Amino acid sequence: MSKKIYIPIIILIVVIISFITINNLKKETKEDNNKSNNQELIDKEDNNMNYNLKITVNNEELILDLVNNEATKELISKLKEQDIIVNASEYDNFEKVGSLGFSLPTSDTYLKTEPGDLMLYQGNQITLFYNSNSWNYTKLGKVTNKNKEELTRILGKDDVIMTLSLIENN
Repeated sequence: MSKKIYIPIIILIVVIISFITINNLKKETKEDNNKSNNQELIDKEDNNMNYNLKITVNNEELILDLVNNEATKELISKLKEQDIIVNASEYDNFEKVGSLGFSLPTSDTYLKTEPGDLMLYQGNQITLFYNSNSWNYTKLGKVTNKNKEELTRILGKDDVIMTLSLIENN
């Protein structure tokens, strides 16, 4: 074969390999982003993380599954000592936000929140969403026993007092 035939074949092979490599990198990046945005719920078999969170607001109990990260582990340690009371303020008709009185480790990621998401904001504040927003947060958990309408009714438009406590899973 002549050199004229080899050159187009080599160029075609390089183009195909480049295309495959770029597509694989895009797929891996997308999968990594999905893992970051949708942190895994705590494995209920993990004895160190065998808890749900209960938030009491206006005599209503919100039950949350927690995510497995350093912030929730530290929060669980604090809650084993005592319940945490948070004075939460209304913010922009989509969330309640209040100071924990201490800091937790952060692993902030740009996230689009959903009603029921509990997020750590700036390391020392928790935010409970009854509508959606996008910002940099560390996800702590998700309300499992109330829908958007119920959360909106419970949290209302005024400031609230939230009592955080642990529920041990059997």
